[in-house]
Amino acid sequence: MRGRLGLGRCGAVLVVSMVFMAGIVSAAAGRAETPLFDGRTFAGWEGDTAGVWRIEDGVIVAGKPGRKQDKNDFLCTTKRYGDFDLRLKIRLTGTEGFVNSGIQFRSERIPNDHEVIGYQADFGAGHDGALYDESRRKRMLAKPTPEVAKQALRAGEWNDYRIRAEGPRIQLWLNGVQTVDYTEPEAGLPASGVIALQIHGNAVSEVRFKDIVIDELPAAR
Repeated sequence: MRGRLGLGRCGAVLVVSMVFMAGIVSAAAGRAETPLFDGRTFAGWEGDTAGVWRIEDGVIVAGKPGRKQDKNDFLCTTKRYGDFDLRLKIRLTGTEGFVNSGIQFRSERIPNDHEVIGYQADFGAGHDGALYDESRRKRMLAKPTPEVAKQALRAGEWNDYRIRAEGPRIQLWLNGVQTVDYTEPEAGLPASGVIALQIHGNAVSEVRFKDIVIDELPAAR
């Protein structure tokens, strides 16, 4: 059989190697982004869906024009995520107060409180594309320069937000422009948690989210 096909030992090794490499490429290419929102229901999410969060035309919405949001509120995933690449679209409008929103990750709800604790990819109120530590260190961990923020932001329009967390490294992009590349220096912080959408209190504003997809990554060494 080997003589008829014209394959010696080297040829057989080459074929096996090519098949092996093709398998690796196929496996890498086959990892698909998973939608976190089905466009119709809050399946996979938990929060105040009776008073704060609603779905309109396939979009998650919080806040209403002309009505003040008195405190921060969060819509959280029921599943926890560690290392991942998250993409979504966000649109924020407002007329009064601290018009702000954000996307929490590696976060937890604080028991008997309306707040969550953990990292936040900030958006609005001049903090677009910044990384904030919500309810924990309560400070900005990293933020873009004014020039980069201006280049990245589409004020009042849909904005593409990307969050990539791999071990201690966190990267943020806004509309394809990288705004943060941060490596966490503090040991012992949670490496996983829920993802949550925020509407900030003390503002008359409305925030919308859509096209929320995640690519779960192998845990970084």
